[in-house]
Amino acid sequence: MSTPASRPRTSSPVDELHTRERTLTEQHVLVLDFGSQYAQLIARRVREQHVYCDIVRYDIPLQRIRERAPRGLILSGGPASVHEPGAPHCDPAIFQMGIPVLGICYGMQLACHSLGGHVEQAESREYGHASCQTLKEDRLLEGLPNSFDVWMSHGDQVTNTGTAFVPIAHTDTCPVAAVRHTQLPVYGLQFHPEVTHTPLGSTILRNFLLDVCGCSGTWKLGDFVSATVASLRERIGTQRVICGLSGGVDSAVTAALLHEAIGEQLSCILVNNGMLRKGERESIVTEFTRHFRTDLHVVEAEERFLEVLAGVEDPQEKRRRIGATFIECFQQEAKTIEDAAYLAQGTLYPDVIESGAAPDGPAATIKLHHNVGGLPEQLGFKLVEPLRDLFKDEVRRLGEELGLPPDLIWRHPFPGPGLAVRCLGEVTRERLVTLREADAIVVQEIKSAGLYRQTSQAFAVLLPVRSVGVMGDSRTYENAVAVRCVNTDDFMTADWSRLPYDLLARISTRIINEVKGVNRVTYDISSKPPATIEWE
Repeated sequence: MSTPASRPRTSSPVDELHTRERTLTEQHVLVLDFGSQYAQLIARRVREQHVYCDIVRYDIPLQRIRERAPRGLILSGGPASVHEPGAPHCDPAIFQMGIPVLGICYGMQLACHSLGGHVEQAESREYGHASCQTLKEDRLLEGLPNSFDVWMSHGDQVTNTGTAFVPIAHTDTCPVAAVRHTQLPVYGLQFHPEVTHTPLGSTILRNFLLDVCGCSGTWKLGDFVSATVASLRERIGTQRVICGLSGGVDSAVTAALLHEAIGEQLSCILVNNGMLRKGERESIVTEFTRHFRTDLHVVEAEERFLEVLAGVEDPQEKRRRIGATFIECFQQEAKTIEDAAYLAQGTLYPDVIESGAAPDGPAATIKLHHNVGGLPEQLGFKLVEPLRDLFKDEVRRLGEELGLPPDLIWRHPFPGPGLAVRCLGEVTRERLVTLREADAIVVQEIKSAGLYRQTSQAFAVLLPVRSVGVMGDSRTYENAVAVRCVNTDDFMTADWSRLPYDLLARISTRIINEVKGVNRVTYDISSKPPATIEWE
């Protein structure tokens, strides 16, 4: 069976698009993005049902849909009203193509609006839990009880389905919570099946994908590995590839996958900027010289980075200087590697979507991601991005298949500028030592408590303030450290972790007793939003 994983054989964007689409499994669906914060989550939930999918523009031309030949279309939610001037609308002809369509929230309203239904503003915006009751038996709701919990988030709702649609579920405040078309394979849900707050949402999506669209649900990462390895070998041939290692899971899995494909033709570069976590440099060197036996180049650049950061306190300026210095160091080392033609990057699917770089992807650029363009052009390499079709959780599972150690695969995210943006104020060698030791204690204790995999990100922050304390019979005036630990599904929103009090007490006691120069520890209980996960 063909898979979605084969990569392009040249650096031409057109060739890349055509190659990618030729190798997509026939059993895939497209998610049309109308500006929903949950569009990526929908795609992830689809892939969890072992069906491949892509996120595309809401106004993708019909001809492009025909060329891609999906088994189904999912219309995402969105913040607009179908009646607003300039509201996003797809070509209404997509509903007549014979391809099954599932509209979610705004997507349902648009489908009903386009096919004769009536959409009005609700008396009050509905947001949160609701109890949904089925009205009719339908294959979309197969296996669900007569009453089930859902998550609502809408201001408009369908008030009249006309003659084209039949309501199949309702809530106390929403008379049309789910619909199906009487003649076309078009369905709609006013609630969000993709969020965890709709516990049986995965059953509904599975019914749509397997029963309505006819997908077999056989796409798996094993297919990705074999197809990608074969494609990389064919594309790269006998040329050399350079891969930058950062200590994170994305670059490590990229390197491991390339090593599986081309072996000794892979060269890796680790720029040690002095901002890594405790023991990180050593673990990378061990893994990629003993386990994978790659040609690893370590650039010891701590002094250089400290020099350019001297006296700098503004976080954006820190990032700018670190980024520029990294490129200089990487470029200098890359020139010493003969016959290198490709640069590998750990770009993931969310990076591609958010940067507006995906073929047929959402038009708006959310952010210019450091892994999407830029560096290859400056260095003169062709770009290879073997993970650009995968989400983070899929990359972790891929790392397991490739034999990477669990400590590396499940390591919490780490900012590109490293400890520099967790060292508030000026970055100095002494302050980095303090922060690194405190951070290591936070991670050690959370791991010892068995909570590392249950939390999404945990770290220490060195604050630019001192406070008075008493140690023994002496007065102290030393540094304060903040501990940050959050839980999140997508890192777009996050809530602070409710760590046990005794765990927080052990962390505080150890930091104050073992880290020289710290006499106070605080715990950050801010959620995102309004705060961010990182402090800078």
